[in-house]
Amino acid sequence: MPLVPFPGPAAPDPGDDITPWEANSPPPVATSAPSTASALDADEDEEPPEGRMTFLEHLDELRKRITHAVVALLVGFLIAFAFIERIWQFVFARLTADIPGGELIYTEPGEAFFLYLKMAAVAGLLIASPYVMYQLWLFIAPGLYANEKKLAVPFVFFATVLFVSGAAFSHFILFPLAWNFFASFTNEFLAFTPRVEPVWSLYVKLLLAMGLIFQLPMLMFVLARFGIVSARFLLRNFKYATLIIFIIAAVVTPDASVIPQLVMGGSMIALYVISIGVVWIFGKKSVAADDAAHG
Repeated sequence: MPLVPFPGPAAPDPGDDITPWEANSPPPVATSAPSTASALDADEDEEPPEGRMTFLEHLDELRKRITHAVVALLVGFLIAFAFIERIWQFVFARLTADIPGGELIYTEPGEAFFLYLKMAAVAGLLIASPYVMYQLWLFIAPGLYANEKKLAVPFVFFATVLFVSGAAFSHFILFPLAWNFFASFTNEFLAFTPRVEPVWSLYVKLLLAMGLIFQLPMLMFVLARFGIVSARFLLRNFKYATLIIFIIAAVVTPDASVIPQLVMGGSMIALYVISIGVVWIFGKKSVAADDAAHG
């Protein structure tokens, strides 16, 4: 009787341990490099979420921010006009402090009335300055990274404080120096009785100029965050900046004496030095590294 071999255990089929839903799935791909998902997550805060804006989008954004700022200025004007008498007393106490008799004259019928409106407009600008600075920040913000946009509150706060500080510096220090110079020529032959319009014009010119000049540290902060300037660059060009500063002081105060121009120029130089410190602290590290490489 022929011997029939007993069937031994069959060789294992590679597909026996694979479940039906696993059989249709693609085989896993072994990768030696780490996944880029974590890198993308790590760099998520480094990319502006809005992306690049077109030129028309920039214009539309600018129009929107200007519209909001104008509405804020109108609200500030109405608030200031409600307290115009107190504002008038405060400003004219400074304007007439060094005038014999303590009075200014006006020669046009509507001159005094329009002066009330102009004074309310300037006071309204000071009142609305925090919101105006906030609109400025919103216009700048699309070009910043996500982690830089967290500086909105410090930017608005310090920009407002600097603007108001510049206006106060002009009111209490710069304008009195210029006005004392003009009033010093009074003698027995000359009586100093100026019209209110030229006096107010000089006052507003100096006040707004100093308010804008005091924004220099914030301007340098923004330029540093965009990588346009660095502390080393500002230090290298200090002598040129000094020349430009005194030219600006001479242009802004053409009718004033040398002393007010020196005071304005000296304050601008002090702000420039402060700006160097601001850029050194908040400037982009890549810019600092490039300066060190080329220094």
